Amino acid sequence: MSTIATTDNEKGLARLAQRSAAWTEKWFPDAYVFALAGVVLVSVAAMVNGSSPVTVAETFGGGFWDLATFTLQMAMVVLTGYVVATSPPVARIIERIALYPSTPRGAVAFVALLSCLVSMVNWGLSLVFSGLLARAIARRGDLRADYRALGAAAYLGLGAVWALGLSSSAAQLQATPASLPPELLEITGVLDFGATILTWQSLVMAAVLIALSVAVAWASAPQGKAVRTAEDMGVDLSDAVEPMAERSRPGEWLEYSRVLPVLVGLLTLGWLVQQLATLPFLSVISSLNGYLMVFLILGLVLHGTPRGFLNAVTKAVPTTAGVLVQFPLYAAMAAVLTRAEGRGGVTVSEHLADLFTSIGGGGAFAVVIAIYTALLGLLVPSGGGKWLVEAPYVMQSATDVGMNLGWTVQIYNAAEALPNLVNPFFMLPLLAVLGVRARDLVGFTFLQFLFHLPVVLLLLWLLGMTFEFVPPVMP
Repeated sequence: MSTIATTDNEKGLARLAQRSAAWTEKWFPDAYVFALAGVVLVSVAAMVNGSSPVTVAETFGGGFWDLATFTLQMAMVVLTGYVVATSPPVARIIERIALYPSTPRGAVAFVALLSCLVSMVNWGLSLVFSGLLARAIARRGDLRADYRALGAAAYLGLGAVWALGLSSSAAQLQATPASLPPELLEITGVLDFGATILTWQSLVMAAVLIALSVAVAWASAPQGKAVRTAEDMGVDLSDAVEPMAERSRPGEWLEYSRVLPVLVGLLTLGWLVQQLATLPFLSVISSLNGYLMVFLILGLVLHGTPRGFLNAVTKAVPTTAGVLVQFPLYAAMAAVLTRAEGRGGVTVSEHLADLFTSIGGGGAFAVVIAIYTALLGLLVPSGGGKWLVEAPYVMQSATDVGMNLGWTVQIYNAAEALPNLVNPFFMLPLLAVLGVRARDLVGFTFLQFLFHLPVVLLLLWLLGMTFEFVPPVMP
């Protein structure tokens, strides 16, 4: 049975969602095109505001590499997650835990739960890990689970809670003063994880969204004749691991040795213990460089040999392409917004800050910022890099109305994940693992979006009322 035929037979929301996904696949250009268009739009806005073309051009070029360090860091989040997820020990764990679910619906809910929990640690790891888990469950002959529902469940970590976890781009950036643009640092100061993702309000929101995701995944999983297995969809589920090529010359013996990874792993462990013993816990876990170092060396240790590790890195590098070429454009946009002065010495960022400040504080501010972020995320899928553009005026507005700055970051984070449920851009790595198309999954993720949107807005409003404004803390 063809995918298109099945789509035509769907009913109600699933049919609407899959038609929407098909339209998006046909008409939406690559996210890089949106980033280019954003640069042009911001530059035009700056000139309309009174900046000269020369000023705009100078600001664009001057800010292009402002975030080179952060760009590399975000690319490493994706790479380290992929490398860890594809290591032999993790592959064995996946095969073992795939045996736990006892019912098709339970299997879908199980994948949804693990996808969300793993994404709280690393969203790149969540995508690959959950996709491999969905495939492992689909291989079970005793469990006829819908492969589309399994795949959509594997995506929920990125569509629900990833930005509330440790690999949140916005939270990581705000906790790393060396990576913050000077203009943004002046507005926000440094916000460690204790002010953002580790507040009890953020943890409550994450718990509620995980529970909601799992419940909707379980309730929406097809049953009976509506089930479409991987076999029905013509998907090859063989996941045989390619053996490493044998050594061909004496000089390669260290590449196949397990000694060096173990020694470097012990060195990294010693460093981590020393950090935890001498620095505050929040400072250690808020360090993006430390986080990436631990994940990178963990990948080396799990692959066992330098050669196995390098083979995994080679396969992971293409998944970082979007980050590497888009983030410099976001940096340039942020520079034009905050530095290109127009009439009266006022920038576009300052005008936007005045606009959001006029909304006032409290729940209205949280809801409006969340809706704005979600709508912008539909057009500029960035995995959090869009924060570099929004932060200057959103955080200035938060300061002006007395909204807690750490919670403002979480308003952005919670809303940033919502567009992922309807825009298939971030599904691409998962789709490659699953061997399906976006339209096969979006019917289920769109249903999640319908439930998540009101819950996210309500939680941001209610939990935001429990905060008090805290002035920026400078490093």
